Parts: sequence; structure tokens; C-alpha cells
Amino acid sequence: MKHKIKPQSAWRSRIHEVIFEADTPAGKTFDILLILCILLGVLVVMLDSVQSMHLKYAAALWSIDWVITVLFTIEYILRLLSVRRPLLYARSFYGIVDLFAILPFYASLLLPGARYLQIIRILRVLRIFRVLKLVQYLREAQLLMRALKASWRKITVFLFTVLTMVTIFGCIVYIIEGEANGFTSIPRSIYWAIVTLTTVGYGDISPKTNLGQAFAAIIMILGYAIIAVPTGIVTVEMSKAERKEISTQACPNCSAEGHDADAVFCKYCGERL
Repeated sequence: MKHKIKPQSAWRSRIHEVIFEADTPAGKTFDILLILCILLGVLVVMLDSVQSMHLKYAAALWSIDWVITVLFTIEYILRLLSVRRPLLYARSFYGIVDLFAILPFYASLLLPGARYLQIIRILRVLRIFRVLKLVQYLREAQLLMRALKASWRKITVFLFTVLTMVTIFGCIVYIIEGEANGFTSIPRSIYWAIVTLTTVGYGDISPKTNLGQAFAAIIMILGYAIIAVPTGIVTVEMSKAERKEISTQACPNCSAEGHDADAVFCKYCGERL
């Protein structure tokens, strides 16, 4: 027997419209105020990490942070109440981010250092894509995700190949240079090979012999060629990926977003949009 979803009550529909929908004046105003609170909260955490600011304004910064956290907590509860299946929202990307935006503050009551984890609130600014209706960015983001999913096998093979190469390179340079020149072990030599192949070049360890320097030059040149490989793989998959128009509408049942512009039902839970 097919399970029938009960119609949503008027107050829950109204809360959902304000909190989740950016197409209405109330929803857009709510999201703009929310983003301002998010930016203020992140700024407070960063200022509190500055010793001089902490000594002078610790109480004021803590009070602002407390108010913002209470507002975020109320907002999170309202989001859970306004959808028919709150667990789906709680397990979604935005649901997890919203939860972790408030947990560090309460954890800091027991572990003071945990408070600085509130910097994760900056991820909530991603909602600005909905507020400003930058649908093209959402569409491009989904296009990139489809390309990454399609190319993950090739990229995995590529990474294993690179790991094999740096292991071999590390062993060779360990034999060439030896402990006298700073290559005290094979793992440390592999670390040097990774730094050199990726063209990072920290310089904390470097070959001293002519043969070792010539070998390092070869690895550096090879590094430029290798960097282009994953880029090419993803680019090919992006050219194959289908581009679709995306709406800003959120599902009233599970709060999922990113639906096609002509979608009638939610592609995640099947509820009518």
C-alpha cells in the first residue's frame, strides 16, 4: 500500500516559505539577514583569536557570539519543523553544516578551544547562491560534480601511479645522496620526491651532489607534465557532461535543492514541488 504524505499545516508551510524559499520577499530578506549574521559570527571568531582584541573585548565578543548561536539554534530547529521529513534535511549537506555551525559553541563550554571551530560557519554563506539567484553557478557546480564522479576511476589510477613514482624516486635519491646530505631515510626521501614532483619546493632538504641535482631537475620537469594529467581527465568529462537548467526551489518534504527548472517532483524523495 502506497504511503500517503499528509498535507503540511499552514504555519509549517509559511515557515518553509520564509526559511527555504529565496523567491519570495520574506524569504529573500530572511536569507540576507542570515548571511549578515553568518559573516558577523565568523568575524567575531577571528577577532577573538587576536590576543589584543581578546584582552580588551572578550566579554563583548562572547556576548555577540552567544546571541548569534542562539539565533542559529532557533533557525535550525525551525528548519527541522518546517519540512515533512526532518531527518533528510539533517543528513543533507546544508543540514550538517547548519548543525556544526552551532555545536562548537556549546562544546566550548566544556572545551574552550573548540570555540574556534565555529569558523565552519563560513560554509553557510554558500546560501548566497540562492539569495542572489545565481543559478548559473549552481548549474556549473553540478556539472563539475558530475565530471568528477565520472572521472574518479581514472584519477584513482593516476594517483596510484604517482605514489609508485615518488616511492621509486625517493629510493633512488636516497641511494644517490645518502644520510650525509640529509636524506636520512627512505620515507624522508619520498617526502622530498613528493615536494619536488609537485613543484612545491620547500627547500628544507635538497640534493648536494651533481648526480642528485640532475635527477632532481628531471623530476621537476616531469612534475609539470604530470600536473596536467588530472586536469585533462576532468576537462574531458566536463565536455561530456550534460548541462541542465536548475531552479532555486527547495523541496517542502526534504528541503533538497538543485532541481531541474522543469521538475515537478523532487528527485530525492518524490514529493511534489
